[in-house]
Order: sequence, then structure tokens, then C-alpha cells
Amino acid sequence: MERIPLSNSAFEGDNNAYLFSDGTETVLIDTGDWMATTREQLEAALAERDLAFADVDRIFLTHWHHDHCGLAGEIQAESGAEVYVHAADAPLVEGDEDAWNAMHDRQKRYFEEWGMPEDDQAALLERMVDGETTVETPTVTAFEDGETFAVADTELEVVHTSGHAAGLSMFRAEFDGQRQVFSGDALLPVYTPNVGGADVRVDRPLERYLRALQEIVDAGYDRAWPGHRDPIDDPADRARHIIDHHEERSWRVLDALDRLGPCDTWTVSADLFGDLEGIHILHGPGESYAHLEHLERAGTVVREGTEYRLADGVADELAASDEERWTLEY
Repeated sequence: MERIPLSNSAFEGDNNAYLFSDGTETVLIDTGDWMATTREQLEAALAERDLAFADVDRIFLTHWHHDHCGLAGEIQAESGAEVYVHAADAPLVEGDEDAWNAMHDRQKRYFEEWGMPEDDQAALLERMVDGETTVETPTVTAFEDGETFAVADTELEVVHTSGHAAGLSMFRAEFDGQRQVFSGDALLPVYTPNVGGADVRVDRPLERYLRALQEIVDAGYDRAWPGHRDPIDDPADRARHIIDHHEERSWRVLDALDRLGPCDTWTVSADLFGDLEGIHILHGPGESYAHLEHLERAGTVVREGTEYRLADGVADELAASDEERWTLEY
């Protein structure tokens, strides 16, 4: 197995494609985005190994976001490669018009509920729609949690880790005498993947993501191969760090409501993240919504229309707790 770094303009840093070519077939996990520079980089990396797009037999996708699946259609067009993705993301990867229309309708509803200004809504939707129209989409084969696939001298096991995306999946494997996992965007070495905005189809996004992180802790992997940047040598420690990060963020959300009084998601986002541009216009309020929704179900926050306020007695508990942190349940 070899890691192929691919450039990406997104803040997460370089994407990774993972190549298996030491058996009787050529297999990729993720492909990078659809940009010309990314295609050139992937073609060059394959050429160094006497391979081309036409030699690729199978592609396994971690999820539907274009920086992970963007070249799958072009590769399939040249090679006839079979493309696999979780059933929840399959319609989006295939470019199903009804699935995308439902996504945009849901996004628009959330944008209104969050209190996103109309100009920001228009710019964001235009950016996302423009990206979709440039992608050559593949025909896909859907998989489910727990399915296994023989690849080279190892076996990939699907581990569904919804939160960042409805179909986000990791691939568990054992090689080099170690328990390893291709973690996609479920576990990243520098940034924490967005929850709430990155895929508005996900119900209870923060709860689901926290559960996935705890499962990573419990699994005891020796190494994680993420969708962006360098390998992670202590996946459990990184997962615990992200859990702590979300506990800290929930504390900050409660503090914002304590200081600002009843307010909408957009106002909480501005307090947490300041002014936002580009795709962050989606990620900031999405992340804030994920925490507000989680705290609402925990009973510490009450929603009234599009605004949220602290539940009765919570302000006193916050004042009494000083620097203590409340543990998030999931």
C-alpha cells in the first residue's frame, strides 16, 4: 500500500489517495478532487509505478465530498473500474438529480432556520452548485457497514462512521503486523472534521460523530491513514483529543448563550468563529447548530422558534461550575 498526496485548496490540507498495486489488480481508496492539477498529480504518481487510469480495477470511496471522489468518474470512464461507496452517499456520488435537489432543499431550510443572511445563502449555494456541475459522475456499487473486500494481501472491512457525512466510512485492515484503518475524514491529524454543515442530511450529527470517535478509541488501531495530511500513529489519542475539543466547544456555546441571551444559530456562530468566507459560511453555523441541537436534547438548552436560550437554572450552574467542564453524552 502506498499513500499518494494530492493538492487541495481546502483548509484541511492535501488529500490522500491510497494505492494497492502489489497484487493482481490496481485499487484506490479515494481519488482526490476533480481539479486539473489533482488529475495531473495522480496521473504522474501512477505513471511512476508504470500505471495509468486505465489500469485501475476498483475504487473505494470514503464519502461523497468532491475532494475525495472527484476523479472517480473520469477514472471509471477510462478503465471501467468498479466504484464502491456507502449506500447513504451513493445517489450523490452518481449525480442523482432528485438526491441533489433534496439536499439543496434541506440546506435552504436550515439556512433560514439558522438565520443566515440572504446574500450569504446565495453565494454559498452558487458555489456548491457550480462545483457539482463540473464533475463527471461514476456508476457506483453501494456497500453497507461491516462488509468486507479482499484487496491485494489484505481485507478491507467497512466501518460506517456517520457524522461528518451520512455515508462516511472507514476501512479497517491488518497489514505489516498491525491493526490499521483508512479513516477518511472521520479522523484527521490537524483539523477536526465539520459536523452539522458538511452534510445536512445527518440526524443528530454531533451525537453520531462522538460515538464514532469513541469506537475509534475502543478499537485500538495502531495507525490511521486519514483523508488529509500525514498518517496518525496514535489514533486513540487523537480521537480522545477531538472528543475533548467538542466538550470545550459545547462549553463555549453555553457561555455564548449566557452572555448574549436568546439568539439564533448564526449569532452563536459569529460569537464562536467571527466573520466567515467561502465554504466556512456553511461550516460555522453548521457546527454551531450541531452543538445547539445536542445541548437541546440534553436539556441544557431550549429552542423557541429559531432562537435558543439556556434552560432554567443552567446559568446558575455555569456560574457555580467555574472552570469545570461538563461531559457530553452520546
